[in-house]
Amino acid sequence: MSFNYGREEKKWRLWKEAEEKKLRELGVDEDTIEQLHIHDWAVFNSDRRFYRRLQDAGTYLEEFAAEMAQPEIKTVEDFLDSIENQQLYQILLLVDRLTLQIALMKMQGYSTREIASYLGITEKAIYRRMDRLKEKLKRFFE
Repeated sequence: MSFNYGREEKKWRLWKEAEEKKLRELGVDEDTIEQLHIHDWAVFNSDRRFYRRLQDAGTYLEEFAAEMAQPEIKTVEDFLDSIENQQLYQILLLVDRLTLQIALMKMQGYSTREIASYLGITEKAIYRRMDRLKEKLKRFFE
């Protein structure tokens, strides 16, 4: 959300008028009220500069993040396409699609129970397939 200078200045002026009215009722002299007004105005402008710079930095960071964002992996094919290591890619090509689907769903944060329900297999089968995949990958990394 951007900093709306006009709206914030209007809110500040309304607050300041109410505060000055209260100070006058309490018998504070005009010089002190004027000094408070000048000080509060400086603080308001300082905040305004801060929020404007924060907005500029936020825009830059959002643009940078958008440039660096990886495409979302939704399918097994996307998963395989995202692998840059050629040897790992070759190993994963030999793994059956169901095991790759399980691995993909695990990476996306699904629980074993959810995966079992979605794929129509038992949880034990999922654990066994993941263990076999881990063994293949261990041999690759040794």
